[in-house]
Amino acid sequence: MALGLAGVALSAIGSWIPSLWGDEAASLMSAERSLPSLFRMLNVVDAVHGTYYLGLHFWIGLVGTSPFAIRFPSAIAVGMTVVAVTLIASRLGSRRIAIAAGIVCCILPRVTYMGEEARSYAFSAAIAAWLTYFLLQIIARRHPSRGWWIGYAALLALGTYVFLYTVLFIVVHGLILLSVRVPRDLIKRWCWAVGAALLAAAPVVVWAILERDQIAYLDKTTQVTFTTLTVSLWFASPEFAIVAWILILVALFAAVRRWFIRRASAVAAQSYSEPARSEQAQSDQPQRMPSLTMVGAYWLLIPTVTLIATHLLLPVFTARYLSYGAPAAAILIACGLGWLAQRNRWILLVGVAIVVGAAFPAYLSQRGLYSKNNSDWAEISSIIGAHAQQGDAIAFDEGIRPSRRPRLALHTYPDGFTKVRDVTVNVPFTQNTGWPDTAYSIAEASSLGRLDGVHRIWMVEYATPPHADTYDVADLKRLGFTVSAKFTTHRSVIYEFVDASIAP
Repeated sequence: MALGLAGVALSAIGSWIPSLWGDEAASLMSAERSLPSLFRMLNVVDAVHGTYYLGLHFWIGLVGTSPFAIRFPSAIAVGMTVVAVTLIASRLGSRRIAIAAGIVCCILPRVTYMGEEARSYAFSAAIAAWLTYFLLQIIARRHPSRGWWIGYAALLALGTYVFLYTVLFIVVHGLILLSVRVPRDLIKRWCWAVGAALLAAAPVVVWAILERDQIAYLDKTTQVTFTTLTVSLWFASPEFAIVAWILILVALFAAVRRWFIRRASAVAAQSYSEPARSEQAQSDQPQRMPSLTMVGAYWLLIPTVTLIATHLLLPVFTARYLSYGAPAAAILIACGLGWLAQRNRWILLVGVAIVVGAAFPAYLSQRGLYSKNNSDWAEISSIIGAHAQQGDAIAFDEGIRPSRRPRLALHTYPDGFTKVRDVTVNVPFTQNTGWPDTAYSIAEASSLGRLDGVHRIWMVEYATPPHADTYDVADLKRLGFTVSAKFTTHRSVIYEFVDASIAP
């Protein structure tokens, strides 16, 4: 429990600092809709995120929409993940390895990143961890009660609704069961539980297929690179990745070595063994449990290999989709440390300290103002709030993809825009079937009379090369406005235009 609270605290500390970014804007704006509006949107886009949006809808009704408030549930999910990882490692390993795994899980860069983000990835990790713990509890019981199967099936179905790729744990857990050669009756009951979960999750699977074009853009960008696979998936920095992969490879080497030793011993013992015991005598023996390293390896590698292989045919992979593999990486790192520290427990303490130290720079970098995809919306809001006058108009660069439009600052940091009025909005997001607003250009807004009586207008431009910060500037000048001030932020330019007839 203490490690779980530490995980919550580490993820929550400084989580309000980074500016919200495109995916988080989609979460917040979807959650702010009325329920009828939300369900209309989900019939068109983002159905796979609907469960998370629905939960966030009720959460913000209680605590508000500040960056800290909407990110805090993810910190709680990280704490739940850490607890599950600690229990798994304690069940299959030792108390020392369990503590090491919990500490590593708390500070693993992918974990601390998803713990300060208003998206569903931290919840997918928590569900994956607890689902695996449920499976181990089922394996440990010769005759698990119906409640364990119902709980397992319900959690698998919920996990699929929260994050579709949780369904890949069917393969992970199936291989774990086959590896420890559980009784056929248990395999049969597991198949029934999986079937019930898939039946319950069928609607979101169908929705995902119907809305698959949403992630078609992944095919237009390079998602699978050496850096992505070795660093970006879970480790953030090359320095931490080197430490992590060395320890993971040590854990895998030690596991393979143990397997060969056991195999050789079994072959040697078979030559001198007594006649085979009866089936009844064998069934009375305690159920053999999987090794901690095996569970971590299957959990880490099977979804990764499956998604990357599928991505060669269909666009289904980007690094954050494997966030739920981070707890498995923590388990394997702890296993590697445990093997190195077999003869001296101080090696384990030193090793954990090295891992924590290697993760610390990444942790600090995640809590910078622009650490979320270089978003600067908080800064935009601050500048507008400080310099705009009551009744000023405002417009935004609409010439880039929706998730990067500076217009989203208006909805994510509304306090800075209380003095200005949006003169180009067409369909507000709450009335739209897509998640963002739709907007007119300056020329269209002018033709509709939106600029009548406007003497000062602020234009917020996206300004990251090669995108030019000139959206609608020519039209504003043609309408008689002239630039009176200019402010530059991290990736935006904010122009103050005034009516040339009254400009000094």
